[in-house]
Amino acid sequence: MATDIVSQLADSLAKTGVEDGELSYKGQGQKLDDAQSVGEMVKEIQDFEGLQALRLEGNTVGLEAAQAIAKALETKKDFKRCHWSDMFTGRLRSEIPPSLISLGDALMSAGARLTVLDLSDNAFGPDGVKGIEKLLKSPSCFTLQELRLNNCGMGIGGGKILAASLIQCHKKSSTEGTPLCLKVFVAGRNRLENEGAKALAQAFQLMGSLEEVHMPQNGINHPGVTALATAMQHNAGLRILNLNDNTFTEKGAIAMAQALKNLRSVQVINFGDCLVRPAGAKAIAETVSEGLPILKDLNLSYGEITDKAALAVAEAVKGKDQLEKLDLNGNCLGEDGCRAVKEAMEGINMGDILGSLSDDEGEPEEDDEDEDDDDEDEDDLDEELEEEEEEEEEEEEEEEEEEEEEENISNKFSTPPSAPRPPDVASFLSFPSPDKLLKLGTKRALLIEQQVNRGGNIIFHLRSFSASFQGYNFVSSLLVLLGLIKSEDKVKPVLVVPGHLQALEHVVQQDYFPKESVAVLEAFMSR
Repeated sequence: MATDIVSQLADSLAKTGVEDGELSYKGQGQKLDDAQSVGEMVKEIQDFEGLQALRLEGNTVGLEAAQAIAKALETKKDFKRCHWSDMFTGRLRSEIPPSLISLGDALMSAGARLTVLDLSDNAFGPDGVKGIEKLLKSPSCFTLQELRLNNCGMGIGGGKILAASLIQCHKKSSTEGTPLCLKVFVAGRNRLENEGAKALAQAFQLMGSLEEVHMPQNGINHPGVTALATAMQHNAGLRILNLNDNTFTEKGAIAMAQALKNLRSVQVINFGDCLVRPAGAKAIAETVSEGLPILKDLNLSYGEITDKAALAVAEAVKGKDQLEKLDLNGNCLGEDGCRAVKEAMEGINMGDILGSLSDDEGEPEEDDEDEDDDDEDEDDLDEELEEEEEEEEEEEEEEEEEEEEEENISNKFSTPPSAPRPPDVASFLSFPSPDKLLKLGTKRALLIEQQVNRGGNIIFHLRSFSASFQGYNFVSSLLVLLGLIKSEDKVKPVLVVPGHLQALEHVVQQDYFPKESVAVLEAFMSR
């Protein structure tokens, strides 16, 4: 009999980890649909005196099961750490917010004071953020030190809700004399974009306590990066800054470099795949040279950095005794540039910390400078379009200012009087660029329509490439650019405007456009 009890206990301990007040069901792959399925778990939670942490990662929890777990947590006043990443796999999005609300209400009822809240890899979107909004504003989060929301699909709306909640939490906690001092913030792969980043930057600046910020792959361009840079200046204890795979361009990189100059605790900088370009890399090199005394890891890979800028970075790390890795792979150094960078690093006895340069893309061609200019113009166009959308929203809210707002919007795309240039529609259609589009003036749509009707040049070019329409490669690329599917090659979607859809509507009706591609497009466009 005693042997059976010991065996049962051993089996239970094998399934459930108990360490430092922690109860763990991590990675068990349990499908917990209802109260009955979590009966044993609930009993273990209830019987655990001084429970401080609960790990549910790698299981899938339904609403009824979440409510049962929440009920068991209502008496756990010592509870501190929620390790609840990847626990809603296969659940309807409508199930997740009420599940989070139940769990949050239980923690508030218990009077818990959280230090860790990890909900990463739960695709709950903006509604999921609403599910934890009340908890984040409550005294239970006044002591929060780590907030991990990686890969949750928050979007701009969720980012704004999150930022407002953190600001409110800081305000309330400050009133009680214990201001929120968040140290770790993780929110990669959330499609926050510029507006979400700007909102969060306000919260970061207010708190001023961050030590780690991880926000990779969020579609943030230089306006959002600049806002984050301003916020980082107010976080003197910052150690790790990971903004990998966002689009800095020179503007964002220079702003970020300026912000980092006075931060003495930074150890890890990950600006890989951020398109910092030569000017941005040189600005960062200057910051590294003048400050960042304990820098350990600098990642500037895949940033369209040329040989001279890379050499500036290599020279800047001289004397950085704690540096362990410098990553300049995937840039545009060319063979001679790669050799020069390696020699420069070896010359200061730091050759072993330079990462591989095997993916170098070679020296940029002469036309690349023009392409860079076009990219900058496109960034400016995107920014102007965003501003236009914001003004249109203000029009709806303030009808009395409608005429004035319309005038502002119409003037937004007008050519500056200091640089007059007659519109050249034919040139634009032959080699389109955002800069040329802007210079066509406010009547550009009419001018383009007239030119197309006269010459039919676009139709001719499309017909000439009809062979490339065969198969699904073309339609896949088109769906990526429209933002309807994700690219495995990290191709960014374009900002879709009505003109794109009008052109597409015309093209799909032509004989040269494959019918099977029409069916695929229709399936995705109708979702």
